[in-house]
Amino acid sequence: MSNLHAPTIPSGPTTAPIANGHATQLTIAELQRKKDNVEGELKALGGVLDSHGVDMNTSLLTPDGFPRADIDVAQIRTTRARIIHLRNDWKDLMGIIEKRLHEHFASLEDDDNETATPISSDTSIPRDSVPETLDPPFAKVNSVVDNSPAAAAGLQPGDLIRNFGYVNLENNDGLKKVAECVQGNEGQNILVKVSRSSGGSRSQELRLTLIPRRNWGGRGMLGCHILPL
Repeated sequence: MSNLHAPTIPSGPTTAPIANGHATQLTIAELQRKKDNVEGELKALGGVLDSHGVDMNTSLLTPDGFPRADIDVAQIRTTRARIIHLRNDWKDLMGIIEKRLHEHFASLEDDDNETATPISSDTSIPRDSVPETLDPPFAKVNSVVDNSPAAAAGLQPGDLIRNFGYVNLENNDGLKKVAECVQGNEGQNILVKVSRSSGGSRSQELRLTLIPRRNWGGRGMLGCHILPL
């Protein structure tokens, strides 16, 4: 009789293991990619369980206490163990990402405070005077609710968003990363760079400080509607 508990799928990891010492050396973008990989594998493993008609809590034994013969018990057990491992990896990654984001925005604040001519949230800069390379806009502010966090930051309808924290044109993923940035930085400063039309072909480049928060009196944590370009 074959060994009932012998794994029928590889028990080793199919994604790189999460070692905190190594992960803390990665960039935020690399951490995001690693998180996406973990989530992708979790989804695939969930499909394995679905193919057997079971989940993480379904009993694998008959009422008499014997292993069920209608499913691959060994594969399900191995898959469940891998899912538990990956869930722990995902939790560790999210903790590291949140910490890195807080450090990132704190460093931006320090840089602003040390600048000889600091730029406040309501200060506009003519485009020609901006020394840095501007990222292309990837989203547009469609509406802003009065007395909302977005309104307090100075966002206005029609503003073109170039950067939303660490999110830009290259990595916004259809604005999904904007939502992740907001969820991971409740009560924290997020630097938002926008371009605002000032009439004709002229525009202003603004650096706004947005603080997502709940219980401001409206829906969501921003109080604005953003559309992808």
